[in-house]
Amino acid sequence: MCGRFVTASSPDELANYFGAVAPDEELDRDYNVAPTKEVYVVRAGDGHRRLSTMRWGLVPFWAKDLKIGSRMINARVETAADKPAFRKAYRSRRCLVPADGFYEWAKTPGEKRKQPYYIYRADGEPVVFAGLWERWRPRLADSEERDESADPIETFTILTGDPNKEMTAIHDRMPVMIPAASWDDWLDPGTDVEAVAGLLVPPPDDFLVLRPISTEVNNVRNNGPQLLDEVQPIGSAGGKHSGGDGGHER
Repeated sequence: MCGRFVTASSPDELANYFGAVAPDEELDRDYNVAPTKEVYVVRAGDGHRRLSTMRWGLVPFWAKDLKIGSRMINARVETAADKPAFRKAYRSRRCLVPADGFYEWAKTPGEKRKQPYYIYRADGEPVVFAGLWERWRPRLADSEERDESADPIETFTILTGDPNKEMTAIHDRMPVMIPAASWDDWLDPGTDVEAVAGLLVPPPDDFLVLRPISTEVNNVRNNGPQLLDEVQPIGSAGGKHSGGDGGHER
């Protein structure tokens, strides 16, 4: 599962990292990205990688409205190739979703509230999620046809699969991450579907670091680098936490 993450890198930093063309639009740094927010994604186009902005929560082209996107923030690797909402994007509209790190919540024995963790790469480089994207237009009034004159809305979802060693300790799923050596294969719509499936595996053990953080992150209105500060885990001697109910909105 992936329900929140961090995008604090500038578009120029990301464009340089991916060897991509930077977008015209610059988004604010966001330390508490929640579904329906706009973030940067990388996709292939015109022979280059391109950094674009998209809304988190995939809206299939056939959807009546945008509301469905809030329920399509993740796609399971086991079913994405066949599920109607994702199968066309899985075959030809794949993207990379860069993040500085992401959040997950773990149950704590004897406590009602869950412990949030900030999860990031041990080497300090960005995590790169496997994503699928779609382009959606509203329908014409009193019609089943799409309004081709309307500006399209581009949305994405993040694929999830089995956890690696670190993530197993707190959750039974994790976002899929694409290593740099496989970026081109993942982005290329010509890559065979079986080969695509072979890329959707957990990262190596010891790839990630899990840092216990304050429950301040539970509230999507809270933002800023202080959310990443390490704290004593809930329930531990001297542990402390602040606000929230231990869950997270998805």
